[in-house]
Amino acid sequence: MTAPDADQDPSLGWTVSATAQGKVNLHLAVGARRPDGYHDLETVFQALDLTETVTLTVVGTCGPGEGPGDMVAGVTVTGRDAHLVPAGGRSGDIADNLAVRAVRAVAASGTSSGAVDAAAPLPRIRIDIDKGVPVAGGMAGGSADAAAALLAARALLGSRHSDADLTALAADLGADVPFCLLGGTALGQGRGDRLVPVMSRGTFHWALATGARGLPTPEVFARLDEQRAAVATGGRPDVRTGGPTALQRALVGGDPVALAGCLSNDLQAAAVSLRPELRRTLAASREAGALGAVVSGSGPTVAMLCRDREHAVDVATAVAASGDAGSTLVAASSPHGARLC
Repeated sequence: MTAPDADQDPSLGWTVSATAQGKVNLHLAVGARRPDGYHDLETVFQALDLTETVTLTVVGTCGPGEGPGDMVAGVTVTGRDAHLVPAGGRSGDIADNLAVRAVRAVAASGTSSGAVDAAAPLPRIRIDIDKGVPVAGGMAGGSADAAAALLAARALLGSRHSDADLTALAADLGADVPFCLLGGTALGQGRGDRLVPVMSRGTFHWALATGARGLPTPEVFARLDEQRAAVATGGRPDVRTGGPTALQRALVGGDPVALAGCLSNDLQAAAVSLRPELRRTLAASREAGALGAVVSGSGPTVAMLCRDREHAVDVATAVAASGDAGSTLVAASSPHGARLC
């Protein structure tokens, strides 16, 4: 957090930064499709030491008649896959950027509820995002941007939003955003946004294969629905993941071998059917000696559990050499949620 020069406008140049983590899904059980189109989920998230940093800088003041929708003067994005992030102009509609939507949400809800002084003019801000999480890999990079932006906006606006208020805003922004606020390891239910922290001892090490092409989440859920319709007509077996009890015991014990045997995801078969190369990546992970592997969330990232960081580097290198995995990287579990820098 950086204060402006005392001789300047008291708000001009004011800077607030916050960070949040990417994630993997260790367990994902998917219920039946609901009337609203969503599915009830039971998932275990684990934060990774892949970090998104969002910085808000005051560059002016909104004029008369301008509101939260006019606050963001621009977005710059640096780091991993920066060119894929919507930032206005050729980089896509700025309104599609979750950090932009988070800032606007804090301002809009704050002025309507009294958490932000409605009589004071809103600042005009620039958003700078430094990315460490792969884009379109099912690892919640955009959700981490939103979580970090929620915290930074609360601080910059001096709002009186409680942590519970921010969590409610996070759920409106996306199902993974509440977890990115919380971080650590947690059990998610509903859309994945109702969270209970899960005890996890030690550090778990991962090799990650991000895939050469993105995989839209709605397409994966639609394919799962098709596969389950085939189950109903006897066209395929009904194979579903069980509960997370054994996985939670492995987390408490800090045992990567036990955890590897519990990794599961009801969306994996759907993701593999849409991206057949994922089957080859999963096979390559076994040949490389990973303790276990699972498609994370709706994919296309394949998360490969390893004994330690050196083992993770070896597995990532071997899987990359197989030619079917896109890019690979290594990461470790993180206890952190979103926090101010």
